[in-house]
Amino acid sequence: MKIYTKTGDEGKTSLFDNSRVWKSDQRIMSYGAVDELNSSLGIALSLEIDNEIKEILIKIQNDLFIVGSDLANPDMMDKKIRTTKEMITFLEQKIDLFEPQLDPLTSFILPGGTLIASILHMSRTITRRAETHVVALSQNEEINSDAAIYLNRLSDLMFTLARTINHRKTISDIVWKP
Repeated sequence: MKIYTKTGDEGKTSLFDNSRVWKSDQRIMSYGAVDELNSSLGIALSLEIDNEIKEILIKIQNDLFIVGSDLANPDMMDKKIRTTKEMITFLEQKIDLFEPQLDPLTSFILPGGTLIASILHMSRTITRRAETHVVALSQNEEINSDAAIYLNRLSDLMFTLARTINHRKTISDIVWKP
C-alpha cells in the first residue's frame, strides 16, 4: 500500500466510520492535537529518562492512540476503542504517587529545568490545546466525555512529571516573578 492516497487532495479526510469531513473540522483538529501530543512524548522518550517515568510515558502514548481513535469515531453506538474511566484512574494514581514527593506550590512556576522536564511542560500545553479542541467539539457533537476528562487529567500529570524530573535532578522550580 502506498503512503499517499490522493483522497485528501480536495481538503477532506475520512473518519473512523468512513464519512468524509473537511480537514479543518473540529473532530480532525481534536485528534490532530492528540497526535501532536503523542509525538512530543516521543521526543521526551528519545532522551535519557528514568525507567519509572519512561514506562508511564509509553503507556500514555499507547492510551493516546485510544483517545485519538475515540475522537475519530462519530458513531457513539460503536463501543470499540473508547477512552475509559480506568485510563483516567491510571493518571490520577500516578499524580497521587508523585505529588507528595514534591514541595508544595506557593506561587506559579515557569516551564523549564532539565530538557526532559521542559519537553513535558511543552507536552502539558499541547494537552491543554487538545482538550480545548475536544471541548469545542463536544459543544456541537456527541462525544465520549471521558476523552476530555482524560486530557484534563493528563495535563496535570505532565505538570507533575516535569516537576518530578527536575526534583530528582535537584533542580528547583523556576518561580514566576511578576
